[in-house]
Amino acid sequence: MRYSTLAEVYEELEKTSKRLEKTRIVSKLLKKASDEELQMVMLLLEGRIYPAWDRREAGVATQMMLKAISHAVGTGINDVQAEWKMTGDLGKVSENLISKKKQATLRREELDVAKVFSNLRRLNEISGNGSVDRKIQLIAELLSSASPNEARYITRTVLQQMRVGIGAGTLRDAIVHAFIEEPNQNRRIAEQVQEAYDLTSDFGEVAKAIKSGGIKGIESIKLSIGNPIKVMLALKVDTIEEGFEKAGRPMQAEYKMDGFRVQIHKKDEDITVFTRRLENVTKQFPEIAEYAKKHVNGEEFILDAEAAGYDPKSKKYLPFQSISQRIKRKYDIERMATQFPVEVNVFDVIWHNGKNMISEPFRNRRKLIERIVEDRERKIRPSKKIVTDNDKEIEEFFREAKEMGNEGLMFKNLDAPYKPGARVGHMLKYKKTMENLDLAIVKAEWGEGKRSMWLSSYTIACRKGNKLLEVGKVSTGLKEKPEEGLSFDEMTKMLKPLIIGEEGKTAIVKPEIVIEVGYEEIQKSPTYESGFALRFPRIITMRQDKGIEDISSMEMVEQYYNEQKKTKK
Repeated sequence: MRYSTLAEVYEELEKTSKRLEKTRIVSKLLKKASDEELQMVMLLLEGRIYPAWDRREAGVATQMMLKAISHAVGTGINDVQAEWKMTGDLGKVSENLISKKKQATLRREELDVAKVFSNLRRLNEISGNGSVDRKIQLIAELLSSASPNEARYITRTVLQQMRVGIGAGTLRDAIVHAFIEEPNQNRRIAEQVQEAYDLTSDFGEVAKAIKSGGIKGIESIKLSIGNPIKVMLALKVDTIEEGFEKAGRPMQAEYKMDGFRVQIHKKDEDITVFTRRLENVTKQFPEIAEYAKKHVNGEEFILDAEAAGYDPKSKKYLPFQSISQRIKRKYDIERMATQFPVEVNVFDVIWHNGKNMISEPFRNRRKLIERIVEDRERKIRPSKKIVTDNDKEIEEFFREAKEMGNEGLMFKNLDAPYKPGARVGHMLKYKKTMENLDLAIVKAEWGEGKRSMWLSSYTIACRKGNKLLEVGKVSTGLKEKPEEGLSFDEMTKMLKPLIIGEEGKTAIVKPEIVIEVGYEEIQKSPTYESGFALRFPRIITMRQDKGIEDISSMEMVEQYYNEQKKTKK
């Protein structure tokens, strides 16, 4: 398949906001793709060159791309930057500058999808002395061979800034429309496709299976140890009574730890630890692998757990921000593990010794946990729980959990299966406090006076489908001195490589950084496109364990606003 065909599809997708139309456009493309091209096309439609669970990436930041464009078109870097300031989109910059260049001076060869895909993957493989120059050269060669609109999308793919408005739901439905001819069964089939994706985190693999075997092809998709699955997510309840209504009587209540989700995979002697974002953090948390190897019985397993930080002296649990800095750590790992140790609380089992446990009722999965996981305090243990139908016992257990430094409780239906990727009504969180929001930074303003070197005011957004909707600005919660905690300087260093445009003192940033935000209340507001604004917001911590797909939804913001109104009454 020619890359120009894919570029034309990107262009069509940009021109429409209608999901059904996007689905039609993508399904038409998928029908054209050969078996060999299908997985590449699915990834490129997502703006990826690796599946979601594979954290390798091109490793190209804005400044490197500016140099590559300059090199490709023979224009000075200042001219490229000037064009960028006008458009705010480096994809458009590539397109505009290449279209202005006389065709006679450009080396032009036909690009196909396989060539672009393989060259983009080569970017990850380039390392060592001179790697920056070699990456720039490789990108420049692609751009020199590209037509203007091909250059736009190659640039955006490298920077992971596609802007074509495709979400997982569109890709899922497009697979169904492309390869399944049972329109009356589309909803159920779409659910099956979603379930298959939640097991693999790879639409390419799902599409190939369905293309070759129809809907029965989904049966060939199995759990694979070493490939993380999308974890099951909880809904929020405000009262114990509501918890019983949704989870049933009796139900299981567990401590809700203020830690981060981990998925532990073991096959023979190999243990891999993934976060909720599907990031491999085995190196950052070597003690988790050690505990699982020594204190969990099984040749192979997949466990769902919470890693909670604790004070090595007092042994009391610590809030998430105390251990969050370990997630992205590359150096001083042993020192950090000693300074901020974690205890692993195992609360679910997905696979054990060749048996898929997903469809087993929760009571059976819990029995298995208690049989295979040793209770080693401050190392690894089954999560603390009670099973009861008594409201007062839950209230007492909640008080105990809070005294231990936990956030609250989780409520679970004893008969429910495990639902990968779903936010389900049979797993619930109960905290009894105003819920903080996890939001993405989409803009940042340069400060004034002594803060003039820092990006110190951040526009934050929630998620509605594939869109990010602004809900306010936050500038409090960070420190001026790094030794005091998360600082303006540290945040500025993280945001600067993500700048994709500028509007006066405001930098538009690629939405990658997720922060937990506390607030006094949520108000209606015409100022932001969400229709809401946070009153007195403050940054609680970075959420390095969460990606853009995990941030708080517009529905959550509306829900918390309505709950707040009820409380006031």
